[in-house]
Amino acid sequence: LAALISLSFGGAVGLMFLMLGCALPQYNQYWPLFVLFFYILSPIPYCIARRLVDDTDATSNACKELAIFLTTGIVVSAFGLPIVFARAQLV
Repeated sequence: LAALISLSFGGAVGLMFLMLGCALPQYNQYWPLFVLFFYILSPIPYCIARRLVDDTDATSNACKELAIFLTTGIVVSAFGLPIVFARAQLV
């Protein structure tokens, strides 16, 4: 329970800093809000795989592993997008 509470607190603090970074008048850039799409998209592949696959099998499942791989790609992209924006001088 403590891990879930600390994870939700960390997510709330991260979203607050993202909103502050976009809303402060000295920056006045709203491009970083595209990172929110990755926050929304990241649990979708695993939720679909969990719904499609029967969880009674004790061995590893290819569908779940593909979903974890896609989720990892989305999470890495969430870190990579601000780097690309910084290189393109949008942020």
